[in-house]
Amino acid sequence: MQVTITAVGPDNRGLADPIVHYVTGAGANIYEIQMYDRDSEHLFAMMLRLDWPTEVEPVDVLRKRLDEIGRLKGLSIRTWARDEHQRPPRLAICTTYRPEISLALLRNIRDGRLKAQAAVMLGNREACRNVAEQFEVPWESIGDDNGKPDNDKFVEILDKYEVDYIILARYMQILPPRLCWEFAGGRIINLHHGLLPSFPGFRPYHDAYSHHMLTYGATAHFIVPELDAGNQIINQTAFTVLPGTPLNDIIRQGESDNEPTCLVEAVRRVVDREVELHFHRVVRTVRS
Repeated sequence: MQVTITAVGPDNRGLADPIVHYVTGAGANIYEIQMYDRDSEHLFAMMLRLDWPTEVEPVDVLRKRLDEIGRLKGLSIRTWARDEHQRPPRLAICTTYRPEISLALLRNIRDGRLKAQAAVMLGNREACRNVAEQFEVPWESIGDDNGKPDNDKFVEILDKYEVDYIILARYMQILPPRLCWEFAGGRIINLHHGLLPSFPGFRPYHDAYSHHMLTYGATAHFIVPELDAGNQIINQTAFTVLPGTPLNDIIRQGESDNEPTCLVEAVRRVVDREVELHFHRVVRTVRS
């Protein structure tokens, strides 16, 4: 069974060895290993993707063993296997202001086009609470009065609801590197409201408009801890406008139609196991 292990904590010596020695000693085959060590942040992080021999030891036992190592070494260790439970993957839908994308996700889940469960909706603003209530999905607030998120609370909520994938549905906050590492390995999906790599940043519609573009779009991609680390694009969609179309009309079309379509299809590709993230690259899943 494919298992993803992440370990994050204060930087020190000998942190990776006990984890690697334990899994290899049990007969695991390591497919991918990445480590992060930045002196300025005094942070150690590691991600392992491996084939775990469940006939030797169940994943829940592996998790307990690694939790023991984590307590000894001062690490937060997460052991995640998509196939551990016989249920659809559980999604955390993260929002700020715009409701259109979360509405599209929930409608597609309700209608069976997305084979997933909406485990929780959360936001650093209250704007989308009514969407969660409409679909009877638990709502959690993680922002203060100014919208600044409590990232420790964010992680606690993800663990509380046993989330498999984190969906940033126009969640207009930058995730800290530590959180990205804790859920590394293709578990965080983001919707950017512009075509990447041409139009990054917070105002891609305005930037494209200032360049007199007639084609606008959206990009759904995996989040990785490092910027510009590779090709993480899962899906892109675009639409074309006539010359002279006002910017407000372009934004309205993008937000109401194009962005939801882009992210829903990206999430479908991930939950249907068509694509995964390997070595910071999106790859087509090979099925036996």
